[in-house]
Amino acid sequence: MKLGNKESKTEIGKEVNLSMKTVIKGYKYRIYPTNEQKELINKTFGCSRFIYNHFLAMKIELYKTDQKSLSYNKCSELLTELKKEKEWLKEPDKFALQNSIKDLDTAYQNFFREHKKGNTNQGFPKFKSKKNNYKSYRTNFTNNNIEVDFEKSQIKLPKLKWIKCKLHRKFTGNIISATISQVPSGKYYVSFNVECEHEELPETEKFIGLDLGISDLLITSNGETFENNKLTYKYEKKLAKLQRQLAKKEKGSKNFNKQRIKVAKLHEKITNIRMDNLHKISSQIVKENQFIFSEDLNIKGMVKNPNLSKSIHDVSWSELTRQIQYKSEWNNRTYHKVDRFYASSQICSNCNYKNNKTKNLSIRQWTCPECGTNHNRDINASINILNQGLKDLELVV
Repeated sequence: MKLGNKESKTEIGKEVNLSMKTVIKGYKYRIYPTNEQKELINKTFGCSRFIYNHFLAMKIELYKTDQKSLSYNKCSELLTELKKEKEWLKEPDKFALQNSIKDLDTAYQNFFREHKKGNTNQGFPKFKSKKNNYKSYRTNFTNNNIEVDFEKSQIKLPKLKWIKCKLHRKFTGNIISATISQVPSGKYYVSFNVECEHEELPETEKFIGLDLGISDLLITSNGETFENNKLTYKYEKKLAKLQRQLAKKEKGSKNFNKQRIKVAKLHEKITNIRMDNLHKISSQIVKENQFIFSEDLNIKGMVKNPNLSKSIHDVSWSELTRQIQYKSEWNNRTYHKVDRFYASSQICSNCNYKNNKTKNLSIRQWTCPECGTNHNRDINASINILNQGLKDLELVV
């Protein structure tokens, strides 16, 4: 169905207009390659890294000598010549090598573009290390070189042919690309970018303001609280014990690698639990509300505080707001961030009196000296965020 077309659906006797739109979704599955396939995957990781580093070195040298840069097309031409010199570059998937050049070109251009704008936080592309325990390469779909067989639980990838795969959820649509990766625990995954039809959620008349916190992950303007799982603290002792054991092993030995994988698996478990929780929360918020407002927090600045950095990383505000953003776009919702300098915690949501004493974070409850309203600090802040967001979008006077 084309973008913007509408169809009717009957739900328990009432008719609901649902809109379809074309979006790009990601689907990630674990794969179980044979030893022969693992060898080729690992070769492709190495070749992709070699190409990235080779052309980065060339770009740096050319810029130093002539103040010029190599274009993507020129790098592609040089890659063809390089393959003639180094026969082993012909073994892996050709798209993996081309995508390494594309990724380098994008990173290189981003650096200079952002610096022209005055953004000095944009880092210069770095050489890829062989010691990095996360490895990946990306290949493109063309002439049915990528296939998915849900019945037999297997996928076909360029050069690798059919691989056993845990296809835990189905999808329909056109595959654009596939990224093959190996995580620090040693597991292999494939991630598909799929262009597909998405059925938008029905419209609702609800609005919501969100106050992001540490004690509680999220407090809404209607008083609902989403708890912070505090996974880092929950697994802190177990993780510390595994890391102490790792420190005692001889680096590079078999026992060191076994222990490193144990540490990596625990990190992976923490990440998976955190991501699952964030997806559930973001999906609920987007499903229930048409307009969503939150703070535009300076997270990069906040993590510089040594007393809060671990807690801020643990709650993953950036990931939560990222999920709310793209899910809102998929479902014709409006997600808006109010100005980071707006004093949401200091203003009375009833009469707009500003109480500077509430700058102290230890004050969790306060009474407005102007109108006498008793406030919960976080709920009051979320109501103010909602009200300011509505003003920003000129939805209220």
